[in-house]
Amino acid sequence: MAARESDITARLERGMSSLVDWIDARFPMTKLIKEHATEYYASKNFNFWYGFGVLATVILVLQIVTGIFLTMNYKPSAAEAFASVEYIMRDVEWGWLIRYLHSTGASAFFVVVYLHMFRALLYGSYKKPRELVWLIGMAIYLCMMAEGFFGYLLPWGNMSYWGAQVIVSLFGALPVIGEGLAEWIRGDFYISDITLNRFFAFHVIAVPIMLLLLVTVHIMALHEVGSNNPDGIEIKEHKDASGKPIDGVAFHPYHTSKDLVIIVVFLIAFCAVVFFAPEMGGYFLEHANFEPANSLQTPEHIAPVWYFTPFYAILRAFPSKLGGVALMGLAVMLPIFMPWLDRCRVKSIRYRGWTYKLALATFALSFLVLGFLGLQPATGAYVTAARVFTILYLAFFILMPFYTKNETTKPVPTRVTK
Repeated sequence: MAARESDITARLERGMSSLVDWIDARFPMTKLIKEHATEYYASKNFNFWYGFGVLATVILVLQIVTGIFLTMNYKPSAAEAFASVEYIMRDVEWGWLIRYLHSTGASAFFVVVYLHMFRALLYGSYKKPRELVWLIGMAIYLCMMAEGFFGYLLPWGNMSYWGAQVIVSLFGALPVIGEGLAEWIRGDFYISDITLNRFFAFHVIAVPIMLLLLVTVHIMALHEVGSNNPDGIEIKEHKDASGKPIDGVAFHPYHTSKDLVIIVVFLIAFCAVVFFAPEMGGYFLEHANFEPANSLQTPEHIAPVWYFTPFYAILRAFPSKLGGVALMGLAVMLPIFMPWLDRCRVKSIRYRGWTYKLALATFALSFLVLGFLGLQPATGAYVTAARVFTILYLAFFILMPFYTKNETTKPVPTRVTK
């Protein structure tokens, strides 16, 4: 009996080996697995900050899968969009779960990506030789903002309708081309059925294709230069006799096993939100969005979804509409130039001086406070505070060449630490 089982196992192994060889002769499957997993060496001292990249990938897959199921019952029509969402929530089997997974996933996506970007600021992952990795990552972030904006209108609730109205009207503040650009984005003179169809096409087809392409290129660029680590040391500079980094380990199975733990912990927290607080007190799903769009009734307080509120606070901080739009655009675009604004040669915050640590802490605080202020009415002390924290936010980037040029740093070790 044992001999027979051994013979069956051997035949299965030979069959699998033959199948792999057949695929490899036509597609570089084994080569790709080796280059990007089993023989891709990453630093052995990764901490939890390095788990947000894989979490972003998990959420992206979740958003695509749930989005496909939602489109099966959603109707991109001004007359039927809101009712179709209600139909998904009430009548489609497990429709409420799919919708909440998608809406919660949108917020989770931004939380994870913001933390992923903050990790890059902590450990200098935007510095040479990873400038292109950072630029592609910023392109992903801009696509995410576009995807969030286009998807924001689709429920055709009252807040999404008026929020889109406000955001699109911002383009009208641009000199010369403003009005024409706003009209082109809407496809009409006001937010209408044409706008909804246009945003649906971008949200479901155009932007996701761009996102998938950029994520693939992002990973390829990262694996070409190698991952950074908490010490900011290039592990490729120290190799053993076989040419493998001494301070590195194969990404699979060592880091994939760690990533599985991070994914499980994340999914527990994610499911807790989905099942017990999917609206998150109105931050993930605004209360006004449970009412159908009404062009004659504005919500009491118009504000975008939370992941846009830091930039919305900057927009409202100054009385000039054009000035506010310019500053908001500057706030979004300045991080792109981080590889050239930061003049310090040390990468990791572990060995950087107090000036950068203080500046980064101030920047993080200003981003969080602006996010809060963007949810408040644009009156009195809220506007004053928004102006102060806008200046602090922008100063982090604008003054960076000066406070990093002669920064006092600690000695950087030649080998990675634990």
